[in-house]
Amino acid sequence: MDLQQARSNMIEQQVRPWDVLDQRVLDVLAEIPRDAFVDAQHKGVAYSDFPLPIGHGQHMLKPTVEGRLLQALLLEVTDTVLEIGTGTGFMTACLARLSAKVESIEIIPALAESAQARLKERGVSNATVMQQDAAASWDAKDGYDAIAFTGAVPSVPEYYQNKLNVGGRLFAFIGESSQPTMEAVLITRVRDSEWSRESLFETSVDPLVNFDSESPSFVF
Repeated sequence: MDLQQARSNMIEQQVRPWDVLDQRVLDVLAEIPRDAFVDAQHKGVAYSDFPLPIGHGQHMLKPTVEGRLLQALLLEVTDTVLEIGTGTGFMTACLARLSAKVESIEIIPALAESAQARLKERGVSNATVMQQDAAASWDAKDGYDAIAFTGAVPSVPEYYQNKLNVGGRLFAFIGESSQPTMEAVLITRVRDSEWSRESLFETSVDPLVNFDSESPSFVF
């Protein structure tokens, strides 16, 4: 299989038609080999618009959804980004290419380890993967320019909204695992105590571990 051609087809036949028109985002998806971030048995379908299984009951986001997420965050090369849900590390690599620094949280140790190894192998030096439960108490710093939730949550904890700089953007999928679709939203901190919210599109993604509505309240 010609993986380079498959990557080009992914962009021109899937991602761009799904209203991903930011050329920087398209360039990043063209430059970073998605097949390098999947298991060997899935390399042949790495560029299909399908949520590929990555083990541990988890799946990669579809390329169209990845494109919309990256586009929505409006990243600048000076931005610091927090990613909740590392997965394979592919989205981490894309975020790192578009920003100054990425800190990524992954609850599943095996995924955190493999993602960090893949990022190192690709020479991604401005991204750090931390094995951590993002739904539990941890010492997250203040002042992120962008935060990306790569799985669904019933609602976005105020804790993370408060970690944004003024002007910072937070992308999340809102919905319960029992629902057929989730709403992709962009939350922007417009003032110290004011946030705006924009509905972007509907999709279906895996829920983030431990963020379900039946878990204890998110308290820090």
